[in-house]
Amino acid sequence: MSNVVVVGAQWGDEGKGRIVDWLAEQADIVARYNGGHNAGHTLVVNGQTYKLALLPSGVVRGKLGLIGNGVALDPEALLAEIDRMAALGIRVTPEVLQIADTATLVLPVHRAIDAAQERLRAKPIGTTLRGIGPAYEDKVGRRGLRVCDLAEPELLASKLDLLLQHHNAWFRGLGLEPFRKDQMLSELLAMAPRILPFAGRVWEQLDHAYTSGKRTVFEGSQAVMLDVDWGSYPYVTSSSAIAAGAASGTGIAPSRLGPVLGVSKVYATRVGEGPFTSEVEGAQGDTLRQRGGEYGVNTGRPRRCGWLDTVQLRQSGKVAGINLLALTKLDVLDGFDSVYVCVGYELDGKRIDYMPSTNAEQQRLVPVLKRFEGWKDSTRGIRSFADLPRQAVALIEAIQEEVGIPVAMVTTGPERDDAIVLRSPFDDAGCLAM
Repeated sequence: MSNVVVVGAQWGDEGKGRIVDWLAEQADIVARYNGGHNAGHTLVVNGQTYKLALLPSGVVRGKLGLIGNGVALDPEALLAEIDRMAALGIRVTPEVLQIADTATLVLPVHRAIDAAQERLRAKPIGTTLRGIGPAYEDKVGRRGLRVCDLAEPELLASKLDLLLQHHNAWFRGLGLEPFRKDQMLSELLAMAPRILPFAGRVWEQLDHAYTSGKRTVFEGSQAVMLDVDWGSYPYVTSSSAIAAGAASGTGIAPSRLGPVLGVSKVYATRVGEGPFTSEVEGAQGDTLRQRGGEYGVNTGRPRRCGWLDTVQLRQSGKVAGINLLALTKLDVLDGFDSVYVCVGYELDGKRIDYMPSTNAEQQRLVPVLKRFEGWKDSTRGIRSFADLPRQAVALIEAIQEEVGIPVAMVTTGPERDDAIVLRSPFDDAGCLAM
């Protein structure tokens, strides 16, 4: 197979951008297929940090980046990101970035709706307030604006009338100031000349790439447990974050997707509200947060931290079709006397090996934890499996056995090459001996 899909196997923030960057060295194209600028991917290359939100991670390597139709695109955020990259010496031009002309636009009105909806909820979901969910609502409600609409000012104006007619009724009902079309329309038309040169038929480019034998990495944002269908609903994102979303979100046939690489930390984190069975509060949770730098790339929000949950990870693997695992941030566990892994749940006194569907049941879960001996030696920057402390090796092997998915890669630091590579998804030779 010439394609690989990268998915988050937990609740996001697993380090997918870092893994995509590694794969991009062996690939020709990186295609983003879901989410919007509510996701953040961080790359550290030779001490320089690149924080990406909408741009596919391969642009740092100069590889062709594609933004698929499944992405909710905020044009203002995209242009700001392109400018930030230019300041860091990375020029993003239509030669290295193409955007699906059918991608949905995120507008200022969507951000206002997002904030108002969050205030109205008795228990907030914890959205990033970037307007992504409301933009997807407009998409499925068949009133959304798309990138291709920017090329036709009259059509854009009429579609904006329809969209605001719908939303302003809601604003008035809440006693809020309705949105006016004039300013939003003028801002969109001002951005159009910079956005439209990037617009094209992404599905056609992917078809040509496949038939030409080129390698494509499909980059997912968020993660399985934030997927709108398979996550811990309603504390989820508004798009399809599993591997199947790569097909519907770019226009490539599912049969052409190839292996699925799931990315997971060796511990667990979650941002916002929602159940988190293996969460650790107090000193240990604070230590994980500080050592792991567990704060949102784009929002700065502190992440909730806990032990790795192999029940959740195993379920994510089955739902998303994960063939291989990349484990990240092993070095964060350096110095712990004990490391724990959640290997089961108790629900109302009964042992179960799956995550229930209802939020009420998820909140009642009690983790069954297994203790592993910690290690004092530093794993920072280690690039050979044989050089790891025996306790770290035992932990990785136990995770692999519990989840039932081979480990392809382990990262040991923030730099691009701080990694132990056991197998490349592009490599038909198979797994190197552990």
